[in-house]
Amino acid sequence: MQMSDSSVGTGGHVTWRTPLIIILAGCAVSLITFGPRSAMGLFMQPVSDANGWGRDVFALAFAVQNLLWGIGQPIAGAIADRFGTLRVLCGGALLYAAGLVLMTYSTTPLTFNITVGVMIGFGLSGCSFNLVVAALGKLVPDHMRSLAFGAGTAAGSFGQFLFAPLGALLIETHGWPVALIVFAAAVMLVIPFSVALATRPVKATSASGNDTPQSLRHALSEAFAHRSYVLLVLGFFTCGFQLAFITAHLPAYLVDRGLSVQVGGWVLATIGLFNIIGAIAAGWAANKMPKRYILAILYFTRAVSIAVFIAVPLSPTSAVVFGVVTGLTWLSTVPPTSGLVALMFGTRWLAMLFGFAFFSHQVGGFLGVWLGGVAFEMTGSYNLVWLLSIAFGVASAIINLPIVEAPVKRPSREVAAAAGAGR
Repeated sequence: MQMSDSSVGTGGHVTWRTPLIIILAGCAVSLITFGPRSAMGLFMQPVSDANGWGRDVFALAFAVQNLLWGIGQPIAGAIADRFGTLRVLCGGALLYAAGLVLMTYSTTPLTFNITVGVMIGFGLSGCSFNLVVAALGKLVPDHMRSLAFGAGTAAGSFGQFLFAPLGALLIETHGWPVALIVFAAAVMLVIPFSVALATRPVKATSASGNDTPQSLRHALSEAFAHRSYVLLVLGFFTCGFQLAFITAHLPAYLVDRGLSVQVGGWVLATIGLFNIIGAIAAGWAANKMPKRYILAILYFTRAVSIAVFIAVPLSPTSAVVFGVVTGLTWLSTVPPTSGLVALMFGTRWLAMLFGFAFFSHQVGGFLGVWLGGVAFEMTGSYNLVWLLSIAFGVASAIINLPIVEAPVKRPSREVAAAAGAGR
């Protein structure tokens, strides 16, 4: 059984950073960072009303946040892969918290885009569950990797379950500025938990499994020349489109249709709660069946659930049922997606390569949020974006099926094998 290099110190002494401690710390960071971000949709109406804006202003800032989170992710991942995760996680948390605080003072579209879009977007790229997943991939034993991915992702969903109703309660009882300050204080807790997720700089990291000495440039050229990786990246676009649109616009959509803001908060919480089940189940299943089939099932199920949701009469019950089904498929795509990246290319550049997949996810998120705001302002309806979400879901289910689940063939490995056989 392969042990994490972080759990064994010099001289073979076991340190406090056992795989269990590492996984728990990763879960805590995922919970804290994903929670406030997942509750952003609750702030759309009160912030817009306070500043006299249309929904398109908030939607654009939130869309910029998604895009910059995606742009910053492979950069933050490359830095973490090269120099270790600790500094990246702490720096991201500080920027994220500052963006939440300064959001309360943003009274113009420009300043709002800087705080919500730029600061929080880049902050998330440095401390969100993506970096956690990459750290877990490097630090836990191979046989625990997929389950650890699922646990870290599920913890982010539990953050959504906690922060969505908390945000709704704080907004109703104390106002949205106080809610943002509370969220910022919570994000600062990432810093102490990050210590357990610290990875070694690349020069102190030994290669194992499919890991071989490899430059960043070669890793990028290898990945983007690999057909299965490209298909995986393209399919992940849909996940971002659907998730970001629902996160930003579902609460307002429900209010527009006559339901209360509390229902919106509880639907988001339901999504978070049931994704705990979905993410852990996806992580477990990733060790039992082909990951591409898991992804195809998740994308197709999500498309069907959206089609049924917009077709049936809306009520609190139908909204919560939609939250249940959506939750089971919400971030459940992350364990098989990250697992495929690790399987194909090893863990040496995992944070960066998963970061590029996540960039595609966030480009989809940008379009989902932005198109939702534009479509509503132009037509008074979200129907166009709902229909696009269905179409993209079906397309991604098909795109993932041809993926080949095998380590990439590297000449250096083949040459080494041939040399060994000739001795």
